Amino acid sequence: MKNSLIILSGGMDSTVLLYDRLPSIALAITFKYGQKHLKEIAKAKSICDHLGVPHKIVELSLNNILKSHLLEGGGDIPEGHYEDLSMKKTVVPFRNGIMLSIAVGIAESEGLNQVLTAVHTGDHAIYPDCRPKFISNISNAAFRGTYNEVIISAPYIECSKRDIALIGKDLKVPFEATWSCYNGREKHCGKCGTCVERKEALLGFDPTIYEGD
Repeated sequence: MKNSLIILSGGMDSTVLLYDRLPSIALAITFKYGQKHLKEIAKAKSICDHLGVPHKIVELSLNNILKSHLLEGGGDIPEGHYEDLSMKKTVVPFRNGIMLSIAVGIAESEGLNQVLTAVHTGDHAIYPDCRPKFISNISNAAFRGTYNEVIISAPYIECSKRDIALIGKDLKVPFEATWSCYNGREKHCGKCGTCVERKEALLGFDPTIYEGD
């Protein structure tokens, strides 16, 4: 039964989840929230077109009200590992909480009762709103705050990005069709935190073309 909405960024984690839970997914939504890396939006749409999944782009202007190097008008994207303290500069305050709340509202409007999100253990270090306790609490709030009793499901919350990559490999997910880099350039930079994490996760079967390759 197609009872689920998925938040699809166009990155590898949410794309794997889309393939993994495809039979249950009625709608995919992608947020255009003022991020520098707009290529992920086009990737998300292309993936949904390929799979025949209905897709909506939700427009926000978080760059006008929140501060982050990830947003248009923010500072340079730092290089290094995703868990380094410098990566906190890329945190958009409460981004996941904001997006999940909107997704729950859209799910109820569409008559759906589940929101899927691909948060994982690699997110826990710098994103408080991706941690298990937060996801549990916001899911409880969503359930109690909607007529449809919408729940938020995070199937990969105890998985590493490598675990997700291996699931995607088994599902034959076209990782070359996804986008991770926080820099909005033609190729993945290979040096920002999310590129470094992507390289580690896809080691041995990475089709990504990085700058300098």
